[in-house]
Amino acid sequence: MSPTHPSSTVTSEPTIPTIVPTSSHLASAESDRELVESQDRFISLWGEMGSRWGVPRTMAETHALLFVHGEPLHAEAIMDRLRISRGNVSMTLRTLVEWGIITRHHERGDRREYFRAEQDVWKLFATVARARKRREIDPLVEGLDRCKTAAARGREGARRSVHNARVDELLNAVRIVDGISERLVAADGSGLRTAALTLSKLMGVGGLIGLLPSKSKSRDNRGGRS
Repeated sequence: MSPTHPSSTVTSEPTIPTIVPTSSHLASAESDRELVESQDRFISLWGEMGSRWGVPRTMAETHALLFVHGEPLHAEAIMDRLRISRGNVSMTLRTLVEWGIITRHHERGDRREYFRAEQDVWKLFATVARARKRREIDPLVEGLDRCKTAAARGREGARRSVHNARVDELLNAVRIVDGISERLVAADGSGLRTAALTLSKLMGVGGLIGLLPSKSKSRDNRGGRS
């Protein structure tokens, strides 16, 4: 057989062009890496602070991931990102939903449940405050009521009166704080934001007012994509 001339060679498979990354591609990839690293730092910080407040670290980190990511995530994605077990994720998500700081979502054509964190920081703080009130303040008020003794006569009665007066003083203080918190922790977070604005003016730190997100900004953040 005569050798085939190079110009007549037939390639059996199409040639796949080589794509050389441009500076814009590299900048985009680097930006994504930086974003992930920044998110990881936030998640770690939130987990550390949560453990100091008595919140399990995994729970705090799960909420931090959902908050900083912004978009809904399913349980498998959370497991992969935080490297935690399915059982741990399931229990954590259930608790966060009960607290009201994350919500369940369903995507069309997808059987998996998705979860999204509240993005309005004032509504988030108010929701956390209400949850802590239910778990800490309400039982304290009920418990203090049970700490008082029945009235009696004589020296025993005098000692009981002093004891009850101490408990009543503490109970009244707790009830005042509880009443204030009831007004502050409105579901939309408006009460807490108003209180922060008022206190910043009274304490002469008006320059901080500009740091407080407005309602319009909060709505824009809720509707935005990360």
